[in-house]
Amino acid sequence: MGQITFSQTVFGKWKTIDDRDGVEKAIIEIYKDDGLLHAKVVKILQEGKKDAVCTKCEGERKNKPILGMKIMEDFEEKKDGVYKGDKLFDPEQAMTFRGRVWLDEDNANRLKVRGYLAFLYRTQTWHRVIEH
Repeated sequence: MGQITFSQTVFGKWKTIDDRDGVEKAIIEIYKDDGLLHAKVVKILQEGKKDAVCTKCEGERKNKPILGMKIMEDFEEKKDGVYKGDKLFDPEQAMTFRGRVWLDEDNANRLKVRGYLAFLYRTQTWHRVIEH
């Protein structure tokens, strides 16, 4: 195994694309804090949603802007670059899932993000934002 470059990590900025309709939704920044993985919304791309607030949310997130919102918290690296955690938050559904994040083995500029709810799960592919 050679030197791992920054472009081959899950960390950085990723564009989310709705797996149902192909709409570009947001840019998410995945970062490390205290050795754990976290992610927050750093830009909203979807037309008409730039100032969206989490109307369905309860508690401290209720009616808070989705821009800047933390959507992954305290994910731990398990093995082979797979991160797992219990706090994968979907602001649109205002639901928290168990989650799993890993790089696409065929393309390091694609990130797989899977959310688990009971026995069901959905996997989205996020696209790396290459900043020049």
